[in-house]
Amino acid sequence: MRTPAPALAPFLRSDTQGEILALLLLDPTEAHSIADVARAVDAPPSVVHKEIGRLVEAGVLVDTRQGRSRLVRANPDYRLLRPLTELINGTYGPAPILTRALAQVHGIDIAYIYGSWAARHEGVTGAHPRDIDVLVIGNPSRPALNEAANAAEEALHTTVTITKVSPEAWAASDDPFLTTVRSRPLTRLDIGTEATT
Repeated sequence: MRTPAPALAPFLRSDTQGEILALLLLDPTEAHSIADVARAVDAPPSVVHKEIGRLVEAGVLVDTRQGRSRLVRANPDYRLLRPLTELINGTYGPAPILTRALAQVHGIDIAYIYGSWAARHEGVTGAHPRDIDVLVIGNPSRPALNEAANAAEEALHTTVTITKVSPEAWAASDDPFLTTVRSRPLTRLDIGTEATT
């Protein structure tokens, strides 16, 4: 059964392919095992193995062996690396870039991308997102969030708006804005609990 082209990037085969490319191209010096990539993009290892095989064969990625692990990373000699990285940055870049930026901010319980980018990520067709909307639940400082938004904007070349709400406000069901956000697609950012700033 053929799946439809991803709404974020209809020129790619799948969202999994886009997420793999974002993970590996947007941090090009970092090597990852197949298992790490599968966990990061939340896809079956067999699917990730097949996608990575295609990308290695095409020269986009390079692989090496470390013991029993196969490590992959961006191929710095791939002739189209720069334009491909720009395309991936503009389509699948928000999740990994915002994850890295927000992981440095202390006091975040949960963070989501919402709005048009999250909708495209969930397969809702429409125009390419003009900006990125982020909802942060917790009690981080506003200056730390502003710094994270600025870093993400610089990397993504687009406006990033971060809205902060308390855990109590998120849990309540009486705020019309939050009710609307909850009713639409959300992309959770896996920021972990190791924030240090």
